Amino acid sequence: MIKVGDKLPSTTLMEYSEVEGEGCSIGPNAVDVAKATAGKTIALFALPGAFTPTCSAKHVPGYVEHAEAFKAAGVDEIWCLSVNDAFVMGAWARDQKTDGKVRMLGDGSADFAKATGLTLDLTGRGMGVRSNRYSMLVKDGTVVSLNVEGPGKFEVSDAATLLAQAKA
Repeated sequence: MIKVGDKLPSTTLMEYSEVEGEGCSIGPNAVDVAKATAGKTIALFALPGAFTPTCSAKHVPGYVEHAEAFKAAGVDEIWCLSVNDAFVMGAWARDQKTDGKVRMLGDGSADFAKATGLTLDLTGRGMGVRSNRYSMLVKDGTVVSLNVEGPGKFEVSDAATLLAQAKA
């Protein structure tokens, strides 16, 4: 499992970007993790699935609500990762009103989750291999704090916890 001091894996995530106007979109677009984190401070959180109860009611809304505070603490971008395709992440971004606050990135084949060792096997619940719920603060591609949830928990990966770490 990835740990504090490790570099993020060299993988590619996918992002579905909106454009002004009729709700048309562009993309999905590839996001090279190494290039996108170079020279930046990223507040990254991951969760098992888009549109799922805890993820939609608590996890994403906390980061949207605290987006300005993260910026004030020196965070360049907030990323939400889920083992979903970019189209689902784009629809969820619209639903959660994340535009300009949280980048919603799809890890469709769970490559990032597998490379970090932070997978969650939900095959028995019909969801396949997903990402565990966690948050991390990343500086220039290196993990500086990591908060991994226990099974079925939502106690340490919330926005308030990561924000306190970003301010420290």
